[in-house]
Amino acid sequence: MQSKDLTKEAPRSPYELINGFTILARTIDKCRAVIAETNGEYHFDCPLDKALFGFKGIDANEFKDFVASGSSDEEIGEWVFEHGTQKTVDEIKTWSKHFHSDFSYSTDPNKSTWFKGECERLGLDPMKTTLFDYLEVDDKASF
Repeated sequence: MQSKDLTKEAPRSPYELINGFTILARTIDKCRAVIAETNGEYHFDCPLDKALFGFKGIDANEFKDFVASGSSDEEIGEWVFEHGTQKTVDEIKTWSKHFHSDFSYSTDPNKSTWFKGECERLGLDPMKTTLFDYLEVDDKASF
């Protein structure tokens, strides 16, 4: 698979689903870019990626090795589904829905100062903005 050059374009939306998993498409883009050394300011195995890996009980390096094998998005989605902690389709759907509608960055004492500053920079209301909403706007502002 061709990797995106994240010095020239943003990774896919955190809302985009692959095999029911939110954030997976973005994680794949960042992982492929790290492998190709075109990740720019984007980081693979960041806290969002770790949330997915933690939910599924997957090791980031094993994921990266599978991605490096040239697997398609669909193959990676199946790999994530089949590896680590087994989850039902309903559990994945519930996790994905909760994860992308999470407003905790605006209220978490460890993250709120950063998040409020970033929202202010982009003209967003931190109390009405999810982290995924912020990422969407920040990506557009960066390119």
